[in-house]
Amino acid sequence: MEALKQWWSNAIIEELSNVFNVPQEELPQPTLQTPPRADMGDLAIPCFPYAKAARTAPAVIATQLVEALQSRENIADYGEPKVAGPYINIFLNLSGSSQDLLTQIFEQGSSFGHNTTLQDQRIMVEFSSPNTNKPLHLGHLRNDSLGESVSRILKANGAEVKKVNLVNNRGMHICKSMLAYKLFGEGKTPENEQMKGDHFVGSFYVKFAQWAKEDDSADQQVQDMLELWEQGDPETLELWNTMNNWTMQGIGETYEKTGISFDTIYYESDTYKHGKDEILQGLKDGHFFTKDDGSVWVDLEPIGLDSKVLLRGNGTTLYMTQDVGTAIARHRDWPFDQLVYVVGSEQEYHFKVLFYILQVMDNSWAKNLYHLSYGMVNLPDGKMKSREGTVVDADDLMAELVTIARDEIIAKERQDIVDDLDKTAEAIALGALNYYLLQVTPTKDMIFNPKESISFQGNTGPYIQYTGARMASILRKYNKPVLSVDDREVSLLNLTQERELLGLMQKYPELVAKAATDHNPALITSFLYDIAKLFSRYYHDNSILKAESESLVHARVTLVSAISLVMQSAMNLVGVPYLASM
Repeated sequence: MEALKQWWSNAIIEELSNVFNVPQEELPQPTLQTPPRADMGDLAIPCFPYAKAARTAPAVIATQLVEALQSRENIADYGEPKVAGPYINIFLNLSGSSQDLLTQIFEQGSSFGHNTTLQDQRIMVEFSSPNTNKPLHLGHLRNDSLGESVSRILKANGAEVKKVNLVNNRGMHICKSMLAYKLFGEGKTPENEQMKGDHFVGSFYVKFAQWAKEDDSADQQVQDMLELWEQGDPETLELWNTMNNWTMQGIGETYEKTGISFDTIYYESDTYKHGKDEILQGLKDGHFFTKDDGSVWVDLEPIGLDSKVLLRGNGTTLYMTQDVGTAIARHRDWPFDQLVYVVGSEQEYHFKVLFYILQVMDNSWAKNLYHLSYGMVNLPDGKMKSREGTVVDADDLMAELVTIARDEIIAKERQDIVDDLDKTAEAIALGALNYYLLQVTPTKDMIFNPKESISFQGNTGPYIQYTGARMASILRKYNKPVLSVDDREVSLLNLTQERELLGLMQKYPELVAKAATDHNPALITSFLYDIAKLFSRYYHDNSILKAESESLVHARVTLVSAISLVMQSAMNLVGVPYLASM
């Protein structure tokens, strides 16, 4: 494709120079645009930039230029130019580039589109970061989907990726659940209550909020418990360990259901200790200053902000202090080239300051820190509030999606077609969840509608999966190897929709690279929807297995096979399971 574009660019300049007697070096390179409709060609070249040099109206330039181009020898090998007012529309001869494309797809399989853009880059991605006082909710699911997908996209671009999780397992919010359990738990356990551990602990976080409305001493009791924890009180530590283990076991089950995994898990109870020493060293090195009460501050005037306290006068740390220490410790553990933090947009100030502090401390790697900021995810009826118990629980949401998917399969009487009804329903639910959460550009707020996400029609994961399953059905019915296509058969793929499908697949590697640069999986979901829609129209309008000749059947089945492989590549990048039947 690129070679064809270059040929046409050169041909345009040569003929412009010949027809209008203008030196080539005085002519700007043609602007290659994509026509608004596929039936208008593959390229559109505006002639406005040449009006001054040619002393001719753009529409006249287009007419004379097309006449000159059509007289060139072997023009048909490269395509056909047509006049479209002040534009030249070009219908490329794609047989050669299409054969190269299809050959490349069959050689690379579902890894087609992967590249080495980020080869030799070590990138750490931090995401999820749950609290051990409650289960995961819908907001965590958006974070997890983004973190997992971006990690896969970065790997597809050649990076060595390390996925990390920082578990928030200490502090006032953790002690609230602990105190409520100590007061009202009556020795109950998740096992004897038949609850997941994270749900069990989360119920006491809600219980605390209810009790605190009635008892003015509640917050002071929490502070007292936190002090006992910091002093290493054995009884407090034992309760803390027990409840943390309950929560992490439950959260781990949710990660398994939603396809989330990590290479390393950090715990705030370990990392919070690192920051104080780093800040004191930074003070010694002259990067920070103290106030009369002994507190340590950083001057943020160079980035247009007020000063920020890093250590209180009594020597205690803040979240910022902890994050400074954690980042430095991570780089010592695994020297990365870039660290991506997947954290909500409400923390933009925090990360702007954090990145500046780390750079002020002469960490050369800090210039490559990146905050993947994402917007709020709400429900059609409003925001979620965890302390009031009104969040959308991740497990409940997944269970609801699985039930809807299972009922849909049964309603369509397809339970005998799928290999395993329950596993298929779970795969559809996971595809629905990830696709819906990732189709919105990360920086934007979004509303999650469970019923809409699981629909088998429209811009949804199940629609993508169903399109993939339809292709798999065609290939099963054909029941012959499809590994290549010769030049003669490629030339048979000359329908507008076939050219569009080939064009979309041609652009896919560029999208994979851009999705990594932009940290934006929505580029991949958009591609999946575009190619699924186009294939559905193509399938509806044209016979594939009953085309008029055996060569055409093979050419079209080959096209279907290639599309299937490319879709599998894209689906994997956004966590949508591929299903051969559904």
